Parts: sequence; structure tokens; C-alpha cells
Amino acid sequence: MPKPDAGTQTMLDWAAASRVPSMTELSPAEARALQRAGVEKINLDGEAVARVENKSIDGPGGALDLRIYWPSSASGLPICVYLHGGGFVIGDLDTHDPLCRHLANKAGAIVISVDYRLAPEHRYPAAVEDAEAALIWAAGNAAQIGGDPTRLAIAGDSAGGNLAAVASHRALDAGGPALRCQALLYPVADHGEGGHETRRTMAEIFPIPTPIMAWFHEHYFGHTEPVIEADASPLRRSNLRGLPPTLVVTAGLDPLCDEGGAYADRLVAADVAVQRLHYDSTIHGFLQMGKVIPLATTALDDIGDYLALALAPS
Repeated sequence: MPKPDAGTQTMLDWAAASRVPSMTELSPAEARALQRAGVEKINLDGEAVARVENKSIDGPGGALDLRIYWPSSASGLPICVYLHGGGFVIGDLDTHDPLCRHLANKAGAIVISVDYRLAPEHRYPAAVEDAEAALIWAAGNAAQIGGDPTRLAIAGDSAGGNLAAVASHRALDAGGPALRCQALLYPVADHGEGGHETRRTMAEIFPIPTPIMAWFHEHYFGHTEPVIEADASPLRRSNLRGLPPTLVVTAGLDPLCDEGGAYADRLVAADVAVQRLHYDSTIHGFLQMGKVIPLATTALDDIGDYLALALAPS
């Protein structure tokens, strides 16, 4: 097992000593409140951006809320649609606000954060449909928000990484929107029985030990059985050719590490340009733990640099 860095060890020690109840003992609403309060204590402070606007658009299930971040007042900026993590059950625009602000500034891109429908109130494939709808809206309304529709990316962390990958698949199958790149940050790549080694070796590691992963799965799908269709498990898609250049971020102490790596390997085999960023000494979700884990800032800078280069003018 990789050795945690000092900040990660502090985070693990805090979690071990905490008397906070497990999500598995809570209702989804209680789990959301608990996660929101916890993230506020350990997340990076939200840095200033040129402008922020909350917007509601027509989505597949009704109103779909977005939060749009502008790094400057320039026109023709690249755009990145962002899907937050949280096991498809928790997380929202506020929990990922500092992350989106940082990426907007570092990448020099308009970031559109998506408040997709959460399970169990809205089970699979509601979140998939919302992710696709937000991407289509971003491409169709790029000029109205000061963006360039030819420089479009999609990104997400954890469950959001899953949704970003699936939205990329759907865009490819539909013939658009065309994507310059996708950034998949410690993504959930497989809801099947994949036998990924780190699911076993990291089964007890904070913040997503196996019981919590199972809790997320059951809320998202309404059952405990594997789901291998590509809209749920992008690793199971038969043909990955034609997908956009991809950044895959993994963490060494993350149960999802191996499936993220396996997805990157399949992309490479399909002749997709892939860049991998692996942070061996840290845990799942560390990008939202910057007050405790300094590596979060380094990683966010690395991700922003990737997006800036991938979204640069041709």
C-alpha cells in the first residue's frame, strides 16, 4: 500500500478519530448536510473570479440549475462543463465551488458547474441525461455567455467523472457537440463486477470504504446488482475510438484507482491521446481537502494547466 503524505495522514487520522456517523446510517438528506458541513471545514477557500452567475435552463426533468464562472471579461473564452462528485447521491454546486473557481482561473476558461439530479429521488439515468443536456446547452449557447463553441471540454470528479465520460460517449454517438478534451478526476469507471484490485486492497480507506460505495450504488440504481451498460460503466463500452483527448487523474490510496487506470489503458489502446496524473500518496476526494492536504492545490494547478493547453486556440 502506498504511504500517505503528511497532509493525507492528518486527514486519515482525523477521520479515524471522528465520531461522525457513517453515511450508511443516514438518510440521503442527512448525508448531504453532513458532507456539506465537512467539506466547508477542509475545502480550499474560494478564490475570486471575474464573474459568477447562477442560471436555470430547461432540462430533461424540469429546471436544471447551473453555476457559471468567468475568469475574465474577455470574449471567445474556452468552456468547460463540470460535473461534481458525490456518489450520485450527495454533492452540489456549493461543495465544488472552490474547485470550479480554481479551474476557471487556472485554465482561463468559463466553467459551467451542473446541479444534476441526485439519487435516490432521481435514479439512473437521470444524472446522465442532465449531464448530456448541460453539455448540449453549453455548446449551443457558447456565444451568448462569451465562450467559443469550438473550444469545449467536459470534466468531473468521482461520480462526476463517470458522468463526464458518459456524456463524451453520447456526444460522440450523436455527432456532437465536439469536445476538445475531457478531464476525468478519480472517476467511477465500472459499476460491474470488474475485480479491480484497489477495490479490494483499499476497501476500508476513507472516504469511500466498501459499505459507502455499496450505499451509493443502491441509491443510484435502486438495487445492489452490477450494471454493465456503458451509460453506467464507461469502462464497459465496446468501442472507445474517436473519443476526445483525455486526462485521467488517479490517487494511490483510492479504491477507484485501478478502474481509472484501466479506463485510461483502454483509451490508449483505442488511439485516444491520454495524459495521466497519478498522486500516489493521497486518497479519493483529496481535491476538496486542500486545507488539510496541500497536494490538492498542486493537483488542481496540474489539471488547470492541462485544460489550458488542450483548450488553447488552434
